Amino acid sequence: MEKLILFIVITYLFYCIVPTFYHKWLPTKAIKYLANKNDIALTFDDGIDSIYTNQLLDLLYQYHIKATFFIVAKTIDENGEIIKRMIKEGHTVGLHSLEHKNALFHGYFYTKKDFEMSMSIMKKHGLHIRYFRPPWGHVNLFTLKYIKKYNLDFILWNVMVGDWKKSSTTKDITERLIKKARKGSIICLHDGRGRDKAPKRTIEALESAIPCLQSRGFNFVTLEEING
Repeated sequence: MEKLILFIVITYLFYCIVPTFYHKWLPTKAIKYLANKNDIALTFDDGIDSIYTNQLLDLLYQYHIKATFFIVAKTIDENGEIIKRMIKEGHTVGLHSLEHKNALFHGYFYTKKDFEMSMSIMKKHGLHIRYFRPPWGHVNLFTLKYIKKYNLDFILWNVMVGDWKKSSTTKDITERLIKKARKGSIICLHDGRGRDKAPKRTIEALESAIPCLQSRGFNFVTLEEING
């Protein structure tokens, strides 16, 4: 029994724990920062939210900023007009999984379904997806297989400010953004999910942080603008 347990533990480690930490913390093909140090990228996960995503788009439009949205595919059918607005206003759309399930707890068949259904939904809405960010940054060996199969760029981040947390106030998020942002940063924020209307606090924080970041000379870009 002890050998069986040891085998299961080792298998699990190499199935998902090691790949996740390997790509998060070591130099790999996963993109965690921008090569051009004059640029900075605002990226948003967990949408589309029928209320907050539009409010965020209003704010970005006000400051003439383009961003990258990593979208949960199952939210698209009910929010088609928001997707159209994103594209019209020059934002980049990436994939953030089918329904925001954690890759650490799923095997081959679910991972296959996740990618196949997600890409089908994207295609139905006329979206050619090049970028993928897994929920929580977690992957398993089959995640990596399907990233390669669909020729997707694996995007992570190098700035996270905890904006999804219930305990994070608008002031906390603003201060962390201003303190942590550097040229070359890929900043991970959230326009969906989160505790106690968390996206509202993110938008409020950006209202204060964006003018400050602009005054420091940051050039805001999308991943599409970088890669062409």
